Amino acid sequence: MSELKCKICGGTLAIEEGSTIATCEYCGTKQTLPKLSDERRMQMFDRANHFRRNSDYDKAMSLFEQILNEDKTDAEAYWSIVLCRYGVEYVEDLATHERKPTVNRTQFASIFADEDYKSAIEYADSLQREIYEADAKAIDNIQKSILAISQKEAPFDVFICYKETDNSGHRTPDSVLANDLYHQLTQEGFKVFFSRITLENKIGEAYEPYIFAALNSAKVMVVLGTRPEYFKAVWVRNEWSRFLSQIKAGAKKNLVPAYKNMDPYDLPDEFSNLQAQDMSKLGFMQDLIRGIEKLIEKEDEKPISVIKETKVVTNMNNNTEQLLKRAKLALEDSEFSKADDFCEQVLNIDAENTDAYLIKLLVEFKVKSIEKLGDLTMLFTNSKNYQKLVRFADEKTKNELQTSLDMILDRIREALKSFVHLMKYAKNIEKRLAFYL
Repeated sequence: MSELKCKICGGTLAIEEGSTIATCEYCGTKQTLPKLSDERRMQMFDRANHFRRNSDYDKAMSLFEQILNEDKTDAEAYWSIVLCRYGVEYVEDLATHERKPTVNRTQFASIFADEDYKSAIEYADSLQREIYEADAKAIDNIQKSILAISQKEAPFDVFICYKETDNSGHRTPDSVLANDLYHQLTQEGFKVFFSRITLENKIGEAYEPYIFAALNSAKVMVVLGTRPEYFKAVWVRNEWSRFLSQIKAGAKKNLVPAYKNMDPYDLPDEFSNLQAQDMSKLGFMQDLIRGIEKLIEKEDEKPISVIKETKVVTNMNNNTEQLLKRAKLALEDSEFSKADDFCEQVLNIDAENTDAYLIKLLVEFKVKSIEKLGDLTMLFTNSKNYQKLVRFADEKTKNELQTSLDMILDRIREALKSFVHLMKYAKNIEKRLAFYL
């Protein structure tokens, strides 16, 4: 009998040999198990799950990826990466005492479109698959709720990322510096996300929808700190790593590290290619504000305060455009699965986006343009993507689709004519043979 730590509460699980699921006697959660071929692998899973339970998702994900490098068929390793990507934490329901998932790293993409989730389902046995699918459904519903709330939030210009309290629960110097920066930036007309003030009216609510909305709409993030460990604190890192991920994905955003009373070489390695600002330097605030003004787009010669109030196009729209560009590039390279995933992310933002439904239709039939649909040998009118596309498309797109359908119908008619002619010829041959026989 092997022993492994419960991935939900950290208690010790007693595991029967050959089992793929187990129930924790401490928290009562039925859970899936990894392939435990040796003691070293078990320790790696325990260590990775320890980081994940403590919300250090990046470090946990790195360990799970190492595990997968040794065995590409371990369903639990794939599922664990999914939990890290979506920042899933299992919280006790005070009414039922059940452990239910919460999401701390919302994605635009549905969990059902996630490649690691698909791999987990592929390699899972029937007992594991049942648990994965149930949890994925719960996570997907949470995501939809978060996205619905976040889309109602007004966009931000600047996101201030910092550590609010120290290990004793006292306010940090970083919090005071962030407060000063917040007031300076708001006086200049910027819309600033500063959790201490921005979230003060959200007590009793989940913060993730509002943090997610701010991370996606803000064009500049200022990460400030007075100690190396504050920059690397779990929730601080959770915010700036998500922002950096958007930048790497092509979003037009900028991250500005700002430090005080510490060596800049002690900043996180991820900031090594960024221009850090010394907050103790004379004129720091003026330099920072001037830099942010340059980074944030302006309309004509309007003052920034007016721009913030009148601007219509939000970052959500920018994200949609970027995702569609990536979908089209993936389609050009015949990477159909990737193109479809990008379109799903677009539809999570804009459920009536005709470009996304068009690309999904092309992906469905493995063609690269609307004209190529006309080369198909079968009609595509039963496709749900086609039906949604026609529902929301403009007349031009509808006419192009009809042209492709007409080409297919013409080909089918010609094929039927040839078939009828062939049948007549066959009957004549049959009559002649009957005469001789």
